Amino acid sequence: MQKLHLALSTDKIAATIADYTARLGIAPCLFIPGEYALWRTDSLNISVRQDSTCPVGSLRHLGWEDATAVEFTQEVDVNGIIWERFNAQHQADEIHEIWPATNYQINSEA
Repeated sequence: MQKLHLALSTDKIAATIADYTARLGIAPCLFIPGEYALWRTDSLNISVRQDSTCPVGSLRHLGWEDATAVEFTQEVDVNGIIWERFNAQHQADEIHEIWPATNYQINSEA
């Protein structure tokens, strides 16, 4: 199964979490105060991050969460947009690398 992955930049993480929780009808499965939030639904994988290297409200990258992906890959499309392909464990590993203190566990139901 593939889920579309959207990664967005924000400078208002708390307000973004409230807004996207209302829009998606679920709370994020991971929240790192002041920095990051992740929602995993049946069809979407959305992350928002306070990222000073990206303009506020911009697309950081797109991709596919793909259960069959055997490794993390990244490529750039004709428009200069980064596309990633990864499985849920790859994403969890990246989260643990950036924020080692988190105890993020993959929710296999989403």
